[in-house]
Amino acid sequence: MRAVREHIVAERPPLTLRSYRRLVTLATPFAQLLLADRLRRGKEHPARVGERRGETQTKRPAGALIWAHGASVGEMLALTPLLEHVRAKGFNVLLTSGTLTSARLAERRLPPGVIHQFVPFDAPRFIARFLGHWRPNLALFAEQELWPNLIMESAARAIPLILVNGRLSEQSFMRWRYARATFAALLSRFDLCLAQSTVHARRYCELGAPRVTVTGNLKLDVPAPAVNPQTLSAMQASLGHRPIIAASSTHPGEEGMVIDAHRRLRRTFPGLVTLIAPRHPERGTDIAGLAEAAGLSAVLRSRGHLPDRHTEIYVADTIGELGLLYRLSPMVFIGGSLVRHGGQNPVEAVKIGTAVLHGPHVSNFAEIYQALDAQHGAEQVTDVNSLTVRLGTWLTDPAACKAAREAAYKTIEPLGGALARTLAALEPYLMQMRLEHG
Repeated sequence: MRAVREHIVAERPPLTLRSYRRLVTLATPFAQLLLADRLRRGKEHPARVGERRGETQTKRPAGALIWAHGASVGEMLALTPLLEHVRAKGFNVLLTSGTLTSARLAERRLPPGVIHQFVPFDAPRFIARFLGHWRPNLALFAEQELWPNLIMESAARAIPLILVNGRLSEQSFMRWRYARATFAALLSRFDLCLAQSTVHARRYCELGAPRVTVTGNLKLDVPAPAVNPQTLSAMQASLGHRPIIAASSTHPGEEGMVIDAHRRLRRTFPGLVTLIAPRHPERGTDIAGLAEAAGLSAVLRSRGHLPDRHTEIYVADTIGELGLLYRLSPMVFIGGSLVRHGGQNPVEAVKIGTAVLHGPHVSNFAEIYQALDAQHGAEQVTDVNSLTVRLGTWLTDPAACKAAREAAYKTIEPLGGALARTLAALEPYLMQMRLEHG
């Protein structure tokens, strides 16, 4: 493996990658201005901005270190069970991500001993500083995170790179084909590409990935999110026996439709409560404003309020509480799907036993939703009218809602196994690290 890696690294990158490196190097002095702007907009952690420049106050632990990178919340959650197994084998683990939401969730969900850092900006100087400090022995990149300098600098240091849970949407694939030589140069730096399905594997192969294996989707092996029993009891007591619907991981444009659906349904279902958990919790105030503009009473969970008898829209603008939301509502609309985002992961809701609705834009989880829809374990809606009708149908007919929940669980349960297959693919690299580091 080492000989192959050294041969690949010796190949000269194409002109596009060399030009990209020069442009980023020239722009690096302006990184401080970018960071200042992101701080003003609440997109960076004030005490951790140095991590974006590859700086850290955290010491590197002694021994072999595995570095895993996932862009945001979804990738981080998919990696978590894998990192838990690797950590249990005695390896040090560093996880990087790029969003504030993922960093906050890392505090709650990461296995003990796993270090979290923000990924540095894709500038050679920052990446060299990051790699010089952490000196990873193995790097795992989740899904389709292909930052050119991050990959090229890592490969230049002979760090084995593995793409795990790899996926490539049809849109990205068609776009990348126009720069095939560029992406082939990046993909050739990877020792392995572990793809979610044969469709994604074929796309990686066509773009020049030399070693591709189908291991399945790690997101199907994510366990049901936990919940604090006292918190759940308090919410259940506050809500009583009122009818409940929910929307999770929503994006701008979707909350308005959910609120409109609630407004239409409230006449038929007195006491109706709608729980909304936005993908980005900092948007909670805006969502409450939408509800109030529609003449509805809204409450923000981040302010410590429980719903009372007047509450109609309860905005769960907090981190890591989807397990609570899914246990409170028998049905949920999963966002990022009525707008052109690509959808969000329905597996956690299914494993808890919540009936799922989604929009047509689910390319990020196409295979999962296709399987669920085919077995009537999920239902597609296209606009506020169909969303209202489907929610109303399930509120009227709890048996139909229960049948959808059961069909979903029976569909998802046999599709697991990606975690075991991914660990098997990683085992030769883990064995090599054991031999080298004891």
